[in-house]
Formats: sequence, structure tokens, C-alpha cells
Amino acid sequence: MKIAIISDIHGNLEALRSTLRDIEKRNVDKIICIGDTIAKGVHPSECIKLVRENCEIVLQGNCDRAFSKQYENVDELTEEFRERVVWNHSLISQEDRQYLLDLPFSYEFYMSGSLVRLFHATPTSYNSVVINEDKIEDKLKMFYPSENTLSDKIADVIIYGHIHHQYMSKLYNKTIINVGSVGNPFEDIRNSKKDSNVLEITKSNYLIIEGEYGSKEYNSEILFQFVKVPYDIEAELKDEELNIEKESYRDELKNGIYRDMEKINENFKRLGIDINKL
Repeated sequence: MKIAIISDIHGNLEALRSTLRDIEKRNVDKIICIGDTIAKGVHPSECIKLVRENCEIVLQGNCDRAFSKQYENVDELTEEFRERVVWNHSLISQEDRQYLLDLPFSYEFYMSGSLVRLFHATPTSYNSVVINEDKIEDKLKMFYPSENTLSDKIADVIIYGHIHHQYMSKLYNKTIINVGSVGNPFEDIRNSKKDSNVLEITKSNYLIIEGEYGSKEYNSEILFQFVKVPYDIEAELKDEELNIEKESYRDELKNGIYRDMEKINENFKRLGIDINKL
């Protein structure tokens, strides 16, 4: 069975359409979305509709949760976050919001003997950040079960999103994979003198996993394939005047640079890395 795993669409309808067309031509058997269908782009409702029509399993991401819930007192939110909440609520229906709030946290299955577990960020949190450069002990925790996982087994393969860039790493006979982002890919280590062509990062990202679905026996192959799909960024931005975050959204889509690089810097500082010197 071939399973496509997508994540972090973030309301980017053009990227999602192109990705679904690419998945269809690869004769994939099922699609799983691991969260963050909404927030940032101006087409979240259309993206929710396509995800519901095409994805057999859909998980909840941090933005799905944060921008769908009804806050008891919006005045207690920061001004910036309150504005984003109100704006996102205006773009989706009450049915859309309830759908996103009802989504599960995690999913898992066996593939060619390996227990594969999926979640948006970590097995314990919707929005904690784990990156490829993290300490081995912190990456190892990604394989452990939690009250949010379907079983209490230690996973062999974990697949997650949230950090918006693809990577695969091995430790202790285990495999950790980030699928990247369909609608908002970026890299966290950037240097204008060392970067390759920006089109290397601005394509839509997703993952295909292929093997004997449901089998607990190690008697067949398992394959992991990263896919990067070009899409028409300007077509996605044609409605950008409707976007309250149009400047940062355009910069992210066109240049693959996250809008809050200070947050990226903080993630690396906790590891003792100064990315400004890389």
C-alpha cells in the first residue's frame, strides 16, 4: 500500500490542489493529513473541504485548535493573536470549526513490521518544537507513547509536521521523519551567500510511505519518499488583499523564510547554536 502523508496546508488552496493532483498520478491508496489545514492563507474553508473529501485520516494541528476554538474572553488575548483569531473565524463556518476541534490527536499503524505513529508536533503536545538538530535524548522521546497515543507501545517510525521542513533521521534502530509543509514550507538555517535557489524550498512538500499495510512481520520492504511539488504561488496570492498578514505571508511563500526568525533563533539557542554564524 502507498500512503501519502500531508501536513501544514495553512489555507494555501493552490498548493493543496497541486499536491492532490500529484498524489493522484502516483496511484496512492490513501491520504493522511497530520494537521494545520487552516491559518495564514485566505482559503481555509476550501482547504478543509478538499481535505475532508480526499483524506481518510485527519489529525488536529496547533493552528486548527487555536484558531477554531471559542475563547471565553477574547479581550484577554494579546492584540495580535486576538486579531488573528477573529479573522480566521470569519473565514470558516461554525461547522468547519467544530470539525477541526473534533479531530484526533494521533494515529498509528503497522507497515512491513514497523509500528508507525503520526502526530502533528510531539506525542504529548500540539505545538512543542523538535528539530533535526535536537539532542538525541529529546528526539528519542518522540517515539515514546503518551496519554494521547492509540497504544502504549514504543514506535519504530514516527512521522510529524509542525516545523515545515522535511528531514529524516535514524537513532537506535528507529526512524524519525518530518513531512514538511504543503502550503508553507521554509528552512530554518538560511544564509544569503550559501543558499541554493529559493525554488528548492518554496515547492509544496509531502511524504509517501509504501509497504505491507497492517503487517507486523518484517518480511517485506518499506519505502519512504519525499516529494516536492511546484505550484503557482502568484495564483495563490491573487487574493492577498483579503489577508491581514499579506506581507509576511507573501514573504514566506516567495522566499521560504519564516515570519518570526527570533523564534527560530530561540530554538537553536537552547541547543547552544547561533544560526547567525552558520
